[in-house]
Amino acid sequence: MQKLQLKIHEERRLRAGHMWAYSNEIDTTATPIKGMVPGSLCALMDYRGKPLGVATVNPHVLLAVRVLSGQGDAEIDVDFFERRLRQALALRARRFPSPHYRLVFGESDGLPGLVVDRFGDVLTVQVTTAGMELLKPLLIEALQRTLSPKGILFRNDNAMRQTEGLATGEDEVIGEVPDWLQVDESGVLLDAPLKTGQKTGWYYDQRANRDRLAPYAKGARVLDVFSYVGGWALRSAAFGAAEVSCIDSSQPALDAAQRSAKNNGVRLETIKSDALEALKALRADGRQFDLIIVDPPALIKRKKDEETGMAHYGALNRAAMHLLAADAVLVSCSCSHHLSEEQLQRILLRESRQAGRRLQILERGEQGPDHPVHPAIPETRYLKAFYCRVTTG
Repeated sequence: MQKLQLKIHEERRLRAGHMWAYSNEIDTTATPIKGMVPGSLCALMDYRGKPLGVATVNPHVLLAVRVLSGQGDAEIDVDFFERRLRQALALRARRFPSPHYRLVFGESDGLPGLVVDRFGDVLTVQVTTAGMELLKPLLIEALQRTLSPKGILFRNDNAMRQTEGLATGEDEVIGEVPDWLQVDESGVLLDAPLKTGQKTGWYYDQRANRDRLAPYAKGARVLDVFSYVGGWALRSAAFGAAEVSCIDSSQPALDAAQRSAKNNGVRLETIKSDALEALKALRADGRQFDLIIVDPPALIKRKKDEETGMAHYGALNRAAMHLLAADAVLVSCSCSHHLSEEQLQRILLRESRQAGRRLQILERGEQGPDHPVHPAIPETRYLKAFYCRVTTG
């Protein structure tokens, strides 16, 4: 294992529990990284040569080092992966009654560059770093030891793979993986498109927030904006909503929502359109709703996109407020790490004032416990949800 030494004082963040080091923090005079194989293991040391742990290195990217273990003598083998997986499994088994959850959430579960979602006896996996890609044979064996899945699907369409110099596009299947599976979310069965859907096929991170809908959805006219396969809408229906409608730009996603609606005995209106255009059209038609959920994809992926993204969040929430009845509820979400909870709250206040509405924040939500937050890595806390009462006068 090659050694990698940091510059003086650059170890402070790692000693505080962080798991990353950047290429400009490495003492390349003492330990050159240029010739290192992307993804290879290294013994990470501080400027005095004291061990900081075992990590993977990619010399071609700024975020060059990802720590796997804080123990300098750690063996990164199948047993290491199995221990990490069993630790992750123990948390989810305590928290969820059915085997449907995010099993591994990257750094928060001690496995940087790895996401694993569990759908019963089928797993969908995203490997996003060169280090985890090289270690994939060990990972596969550990997954099979730990869970004995019928099938494992590696989704290779993540943009991070390109940054890391990894191949993208064609997925890899081990065993049997169907195109669709049903997810049991708090007793409601919903269709998840594993092979063609977004990310790993489902958004488990919003489950706890969807659980909060019960007191707001009963008897309500509900609009699910950026609905994907209708998770918010169909959970609202299960809570007794009077009407449920979905807006999404993907027809396959809306088709999946209709299948789930039929399976649950629910009538569902679907609108294939750009979200803003659909909201404007509904206003022109005089439509009103008692509960609207605005849950867009990350609109601020990089810090430099902040101004444009904040304007987009503002426009979406303003358009939604114009569709709310006189006394109604808006659930506004953001999964952009670069948009803070305080910034989203200011956006909601500004747009409510401009719309001539009074806004009260009733509840705040975040990602569920199968997406645990690493206390030293702010990037692992990304999801925000505000439950707002919006009234006239």
